[in-house]
Amino acid sequence: MATATASSTAGVPVGPGLSMFDPIFIGIDEFGQPVYITLAYRNLLAGGEPGGGKSGLLNAIAAHAALSVDSRLVLLDGKLVELGQWEDSADAFIGPDMPAALDVLRRLQLVMNNRYAWLRAHNRRKLTAADRLSVITVLVDEIAFYSATVGSKQEQEEFVALLRDLVARGRAAGIPVVAATQRPSFDIIPTSLRDLFGYRAAFRCTTPNSSNIVLGHGWAEQGYSATDIAPTNQGAAYLIAEGGVPRRIKVAYLTDAQIAGIADYAAWVRRPGTPVTPAGSPADWGMAA
Repeated sequence: MATATASSTAGVPVGPGLSMFDPIFIGIDEFGQPVYITLAYRNLLAGGEPGGGKSGLLNAIAAHAALSVDSRLVLLDGKLVELGQWEDSADAFIGPDMPAALDVLRRLQLVMNNRYAWLRAHNRRKLTAADRLSVITVLVDEIAFYSATVGSKQEQEEFVALLRDLVARGRAAGIPVVAATQRPSFDIIPTSLRDLFGYRAAFRCTTPNSSNIVLGHGWAEQGYSATDIAPTNQGAAYLIAEGGVPRRIKVAYLTDAQIAGIADYAAWVRRPGTPVTPAGSPADWGMAA
């Protein structure tokens, strides 16, 4: 068997080779079959009571995004610790700071508008992997913290408006949103916002109404209620994709040590000077793409 020489690997970037356009493994279904989602053109909403497994889902997605050569991460985590280990792999990591959260969402809105201007100039409707532009993956752990807890009423309303705009228009511009909340209620997730998420995952809920708020009206009455999930069955959820039927899944779980190892490697391959992002990707959010 031939062996590679030093010259044959010269200039080859160190990296895992994943892409945000690839299917993302998030766990298994009730039959033990793997479950994948594709986030490049869809958003994901996760809701359920505390300890149900929402953070496990967010960390599984964050791991894929951090290891993808065409992804940039924007993280909003009011508690700092749920997504905190990915900070060194992120372009922006926002904690319990409403002005900073609003600033980063405004910047993302500007990038989104610039990307749509670029698409229009090229007679296009959406970005593709062939464009070799970074997918900016936005993860928000606990919508309610920013929309109903911290900041003034005016700031909370602006946060909701900016987030809704990103969820509504960001998909085709390569800016998917993954958001979670432990308060699935109409004041936190109004129907008009929920229906913009292509994927919705309902972890254990205390009432059928809370389950319906995440999955959609009427699913609990048809037998798909997250109240049926046992409190001890952490990571179990009902997952629905737009136009589909809820399916029972078990989210893959990463321990803190595993997250630390993956995050450390992801930060290493993303260090300055390492050609991780695709050729042609803009280095600054303010550029047209």
